[in-house]
Amino acid sequence: MNGENFLQSAIQQFNDYKNLADKTFAQLNEKDFYYSPDGFNNSIAINITHLHGNMLSRWTNFLTEDGEKEWRKRDDEFEPQHYSHEKLMQLWEEGWQVLFRSLESLTPADLDKIIYIRTKPLTVIDAIHRQLTHYASHVGQIIFLGKHIKRADWQTLSIARGESKGFNEKMKK
Repeated sequence: MNGENFLQSAIQQFNDYKNLADKTFAQLNEKDFYYSPDGFNNSIAINITHLHGNMLSRWTNFLTEDGEKEWRKRDDEFEPQHYSHEKLMQLWEEGWQVLFRSLESLTPADLDKIIYIRTKPLTVIDAIHRQLTHYASHVGQIIFLGKHIKRADWQTLSIARGESKGFNEKMKK
């Protein structure tokens, strides 16, 4: 895979995970964003505020500054907030805009450069992989919570149970 293909693939993968979370959000009401199954696990709202802080920190001046910015207040991201649905969605979109703007500014020549996250040196490729897997894990948490909240009313984001054969046959046509 060449550098241009890698960057386009990474952008697509980030976009796919964002879309899965967006489809989950569309099934929920405002109070659902604050649900925690036991008080010890993060709510969807906390996942959003954490991802927002992480994305701003990691992707702002991506090539020139350590990804853990001094202005970031990471511990605060895990404290329950009582933001409106509108505010949560604004934070969500802002984080992704910073990420996509940064990724879209990269060139294949940037991929072997060394950047730092918490003083740890990483190639740009490794840093992208690191963030992609990090965000995928949080999107998985968001989806799990959404499914848990909606239960029988959950609208699948993939192929419904028992529908694989029909889906595969449809794809062949």
